Amino acid sequence: RNHAMEMLLTGEAVDANRAMEIGLVNRVVDSPDMVSSEAMSLAALIAQKSSKAVKIGKKAFYSQLEMPLEEAYDFTSDVMAANMMEDDADEGVTAFLEKRAPKWNH
Repeated sequence: RNHAMEMLLTGEAVDANRAMEIGLVNRVVDSPDMVSSEAMSLAALIAQKSSKAVKIGKKAFYSQLEMPLEEAYDFTSDVMAANMMEDDADEGVTAFLEKRAPKWNH
């Protein structure tokens, strides 16, 4: 956040490698032509996951951002425990043990 605030207040831009170094972006590609294919690869990877688990994870992530560390750990532990009770968690474990792709319910 501090780096983003500095950019906001100074108006100075950073290159892609610096943006990755300071956590403003997750990935850097070698050319602009690769952006779309990299984004689609990431989207395809996420789409293979249980949509319910992804939704629960996103909600938990954003909910705990402003919490003190100990409270965030407690909160996310509770979320993970509840998530393990979902049908898709059972399917994920079963698919892993059977060495097959999961068939998500959600």
